[in-house]
Amino acid sequence: MRAIRWAGPGELAQDTVPVPAPGPGWVLVKVTRVGICGSDLAIWHGEHARARPGVIIGHEFTGVVEDAPGSTGLEAGTHVAIRPLIACHDRGTTPPCRPCAAGNSHVCAHLGLYGVDEPGGLAQYVQVRAEAAHPIGGDVPDERAVLAEPLAVAVHAVARSGLRPDDTVAVFGAGPIGLLTALVARHRGAHRIILVEPNAWRRDVAEQRGFTVLPAGPETPERVRDLTGGDGADIVFDSAGHASVALQVTDAARIQGTIVVAGVHKQPPAVDLRAVNFAEQRLIGTRVYAREDFLAAIGLLEKDELRLATLPVTTFPLSHSQDAFHAAGQGEGSVKILIDPNHQGS
Repeated sequence: MRAIRWAGPGELAQDTVPVPAPGPGWVLVKVTRVGICGSDLAIWHGEHARARPGVIIGHEFTGVVEDAPGSTGLEAGTHVAIRPLIACHDRGTTPPCRPCAAGNSHVCAHLGLYGVDEPGGLAQYVQVRAEAAHPIGGDVPDERAVLAEPLAVAVHAVARSGLRPDDTVAVFGAGPIGLLTALVARHRGAHRIILVEPNAWRRDVAEQRGFTVLPAGPETPERVRDLTGGDGADIVFDSAGHASVALQVTDAARIQGTIVVAGVHKQPPAVDLRAVNFAEQRLIGTRVYAREDFLAAIGLLEKDELRLATLPVTTFPLSHSQDAFHAAGQGEGSVKILIDPNHQGS
């Protein structure tokens, strides 16, 4: 089968590798779509701490079960979205780490990922542990089903925020995670949502979906306060993971407001912890998602309650993976860049 390996900074290599032969407890999935996210771009640039050259990348993927030996509860032909986290119980680690023992395997002390620590989805076929493959309605198009993973990130972030109906929300960053977080927050009853984004194309996409949109800049927190009667937002999400945002979120949140750090910062940023003290703000970290968040994301996709079918996406064939990564790095033209591993292209 054909597969894409990361070959080093800025380089992807198409290779021919054996089709995996899954044993009991594993399933073979024919991959139909793979999404490119910021973590994949970090790997591509050589900036990921764990990824090593030669790995088959891609952790956001969906497909159809090709083979499911043993008693997996899955049958050939089942459409699945893949939850790509690898925790203690997946590796058979005994005893498990403290988070896993407490039922919080999404923050496993040794958390791994398909596409980083084990072969990922940028191949015609991939084997995954059966419990990582979650059925999703066959009528959900591949272009939407592949959004289950990033949508689960947004579901988890909103759940961690303690959002209440009629809260005012500010989301810094209108990339895929920020936009999905805003959509989930609105679905959960947020009264008003302000999206802050430096990219004009992304601001336009957000505005088309009925959000109040602000350009990023030094005056952004003041503009957020102006839009909230001088108070600031009840909940502020950092979905950008940029140092400039870390310095602004405390100023954009109201007294006793909540700040949720959903974006992953490449380096430890400066944060105004004195403001957290004086305003008694809550500062909450969030990492990926729990199993129930992933299942909730699948439910939202099956009902299309967020109308994600209207989001602009672009799909590349496997042979154009390098072009796909370049396009994903541009940050405009498509909310999400996808790859079809079973379309070779010309």
